[in-house]
Amino acid sequence: MKRESEIDVSVIVPMFNEEENVTMTLERLSSALDSTNKKWEIVIVDDGSTDNTKKLVEDYSHLNGGIKLFSYAPNQGRGKALRVGFQRAQGKIICTTDADLSYDERHIVRMIRLLEQNQDMDLVIGSPYIEGGKAEGVPFLRLLVSRLGNKILGFAMKGKLTTVTGVLRAYRRECIRSLELESDGKEIHLEILSKALSMGYKAMEMPATLKARKKGKSKFKFKATALSHIIFSFFEKPIILFGLVGLFMLFLGFWGGVYVIYLWQKGTLNPNRPLMTLIVLLVISGIQVLLFGFLGTQLVHLRKEIYKIQRENKNLEEKINNLPAKIEVEEEKTGVSAFRAR
Repeated sequence: MKRESEIDVSVIVPMFNEEENVTMTLERLSSALDSTNKKWEIVIVDDGSTDNTKKLVEDYSHLNGGIKLFSYAPNQGRGKALRVGFQRAQGKIICTTDADLSYDERHIVRMIRLLEQNQDMDLVIGSPYIEGGKAEGVPFLRLLVSRLGNKILGFAMKGKLTTVTGVLRAYRRECIRSLELESDGKEIHLEILSKALSMGYKAMEMPATLKARKKGKSKFKFKATALSHIIFSFFEKPIILFGLVGLFMLFLGFWGGVYVIYLWQKGTLNPNRPLMTLIVLLVISGIQVLLFGFLGTQLVHLRKEIYKIQRENKNLEEKINNLPAKIEVEEEKTGVSAFRAR
């Protein structure tokens, strides 16, 4: 028996000063979700807006009971907004998208269907960079930086994903609820993927069309976003940084040694020059840096094992919390109380 309170789909939309997009976004999302014939909710998280975003959402929610608003101040970032949304969302499938619908709302419907058709998958990512996906009207430089950044970050993760920073996603509830998320900024998208894949959840990509923002001001901050993503890639795969630095130092030490041998053969080697000391330092330091990279890699593996334990604990906790509801459903089916007063 399906309980009346069950929500099939939740769509989380973080908003910050989006008054120009509120009505359009809610109308389009509501219409798309109505076409699924599922019980749905749209969870708007107002991330400390200073314009009329909150009021416009409240006004629209009076006309549509499926709209839920959660608001706080001051502005704390997309990661914080999404974490609040994940805590409040009740759907069996939880989707996220941008407030300006840079990705068409029909992509949400497609992601829902993909999860229903692929029971072995736990999350779907909308990607403009796989076959069938594309970008329209996005400035060339920003698109180039995005593609390059996603390629580098994708290399740092397993799964061979082409898009790891996008917000257009759909998760099974048990997947996203099992993650202990901490990020407040846009790096939350990387954190989610890193932890989900480490826990053994499976991800698939879906072709999507990314369109340039038509209304409102973009919240993208290149320097801050790029720096956080670079740091994350080193944190995810420390051997990238330590390996490159260590190999470079060994390379310099090797060619320094070749040069010393060359001078020795010519009889022009000056033993008073500190060249030999420099070469020895480069070789020893290069080996040490490589060892730091190996140690960092082992720590990453240990961290991922901890994530798996967290997943098991979360699943066990959810089963315990759902036990009373299952007992109640069983009582409704049988008409007999599972517990009788004696």
